[in-house]
Amino acid sequence: MDQEEDEEEDVLSMKNRGGCIYAKHAFAGPDPDTFIYTNFMKSHCCYDAIPTSSKLVIFDTTLQVKKAFFALVANGVRAAPLWDSKLQCFVGMLTITDFINILHRYYKSPLVQIYELEEHKIETWREIYLQYSINRLISITPDSSLFEAIYSLLKNKIHRLPVIDPASGNVLHILTHKRILKFLHIFGSMIPKPRFLQKQINEVAIGTFKQIATVQESASVYDALTIFVERRVSALPVVNEQGKVVALYSRFDVINLAAQKNYNNLNMTMQEAIASRACCVEGVLKCYPYETLETIIDRIAKAEVIHMQYTCMTVISLLNVG
Repeated sequence: MDQEEDEEEDVLSMKNRGGCIYAKHAFAGPDPDTFIYTNFMKSHCCYDAIPTSSKLVIFDTTLQVKKAFFALVANGVRAAPLWDSKLQCFVGMLTITDFINILHRYYKSPLVQIYELEEHKIETWREIYLQYSINRLISITPDSSLFEAIYSLLKNKIHRLPVIDPASGNVLHILTHKRILKFLHIFGSMIPKPRFLQKQINEVAIGTFKQIATVQESASVYDALTIFVERRVSALPVVNEQGKVVALYSRFDVINLAAQKNYNNLNMTMQEAIASRACCVEGVLKCYPYETLETIIDRIAKAEVIHMQYTCMTVISLLNVG
C-alpha cells in the first residue's frame, strides 16, 4: 500500500508515457514564475510519480477493524484501499483517521473494553461513519496530470489519492502530498527555478501562524485525539509548562497504540505516550522565519517528513498551498 512517509523510498525513475514529458511552455501573464510549477505538474502524469517498487495492502470490508489496524502496523503503512466483495469494486480507504475516530468516539475508561474496535467489521464502521462523511471513493487515473491530482487532494481535503487503472480497476499506487513533493524535489532541476523560492517564510506567509493547535505534555492521549478530531490537524507540538516545544505527536504516532496494544488506556499522559514510542525521535525538525522557501522544501524532502516545527510552534505544510 502506500509507500508513505516512514518507509524508505527508492529513487524515482522517470517513466515515458504518452504526453507525460515536460516541455517548455510559453508563460502567460506579467510574472512567468507564477506558472512554472503549474505547467510542470500539468506536463507530468500520475504514472510518472509511481515508484518502481512499492507496497500495497488491500482490505476486504468484511475484515475486523482490529485486525485491519494490526495489519497496517505490521506492514508499516498508513492506509489501505477497501474492497467490497459484494459490489466487486473498491469503495473507500481505511486510514489512521478512522482509528483515531473510533478511539475518540467509543473510549470510556481503561476498565471498559472498546467493543466497536474489538468486534466490528470494517463494513460496520463504514455504515456508522459514512452517515457523517463522503460516501464515495475519490481516486484518479494514472494518465491524469499531477496538477489534477493536487487539485483533487486540496479540493477534497484528503491526504491520500488512489491511482486506479481504468481498464483493470486495480489500484496501482496511493499518491500523497509527500510523494508529489519528492517528485518535484528530484526533477525540479529540469525547469527554471521560480524566484519566489528565495523569499523568506515570513514574506510568503505559508503555513499556520495563528491559533496553533498544541497539547500539553501533562494532557492525556485522549485530549490529543480530541484536538486531532476537532481541529483536523495532522500533528501536534507537545509543550511543557513553560510553553517550550518538547516533542511532536502526529497522527501516525496514534497507530503505535495498536502496535503496543495499549489503546485501551488513553488516560496516559502525552509525556508517557512519547516515552513509550517504539521509534526514538530525537528533537523536533524546525524552520525559522528568516529561512527561504527553497531551504525549507529541501529540508522537508531530505528528511522525508511532512510536518516541520516553526520556532513559535507553527506547523508548516508546504503542500497545502493552492
